[in-house]
Formats: sequence, C-alpha cells, structure tokens
Amino acid sequence: MSRILPHPLLSLGVVAMWLLLNHVSPGHLLLGAAVALVAGQAMAALEPARPRIRHWDKVVVLAARVILDIIRSNVAVARIILGGGADRRTGFVEIDLEVRDPSALAVLAVVLTATPGTAWIDYDAARGRLLLHVFDLRDPEEWRVTVNERYGRLLKEIFE
Repeated sequence: MSRILPHPLLSLGVVAMWLLLNHVSPGHLLLGAAVALVAGQAMAALEPARPRIRHWDKVVVLAARVILDIIRSNVAVARIILGGGADRRTGFVEIDLEVRDPSALAVLAVVLTATPGTAWIDYDAARGRLLLHVFDLRDPEEWRVTVNERYGRLLKEIFE
C-alpha cells in the first residue's frame, strides 16, 4: 500500500481539491484519483525530509498570529488602494534571518507571501539573507525586526 500511496494525505487532498474545483462525477473522481497517484509518486521521488515539530502548542500561536496579520494587512492594503495610494512607497528589504531549518523557512515563505502587501522574492542560503518585497515600505528596519521577532523566533521554537 505504501508503494502505491506513499503520501496518502497528499493524495486524498489532491482528490478532494480536484472534486471541489470540478464537477463531482465518476469521471472526475477517476481523473482526480489518477492525478493524486501521480502527485504522490512525484512527492515520493523527491524524498522530502519529514519536518519535526517540537512544540505543537506554538503552532496554534503561530496560526492565530498569521490569521490576525493577514486580516490586518488586507485592511491596510485595501485602504491604500481605495484611498489612491499617492504616498505609498514600494521597495525591497534584505533581512538576515535567524531561522535556518528548511521546514521553518518554507513556512515563513508561505506566511510572508500569503500576507497581502509582502512577497518572498529570494533567499540566499549561504548568507541566510531574505529579499522581501513590501507594497508600502516605510521603515526597512521595522520589517527586519518584525520578520525575525514576530515569526522567526516562533518558528525556531517550533522546528529547531
């Protein structure tokens, strides 16, 4: 069973998403299952390292923090766009990250990109430096502190 479905939760998620995005029918169920089998095999071929979560209670704190930040950022971006955004300054910020764990970096990339107004652009693993694009950049130092203190410290507790 594990050779056919090496990542059963991934395969189940792919089938569920396929059916949600398409009409539910026997044909789509079969096609979604085929795509899910291929996705599971592809993931097995990549042999990703299994993340080790050390503090599950901190995951709940991180999730709550991210949800609140996304809501707050949605409101801020909407105000800028609806208000004309004449005084807005976009820009790039280089941030030296304290986080080094690959799983923590992946979660941080998702968090920063999912938050409206920010986008993870590049990461230099050798120097541990992130290039972040900010829609309304007022103080680059504030972003450096925010990313490392608000998310980085919590991700280190969860993964490292």
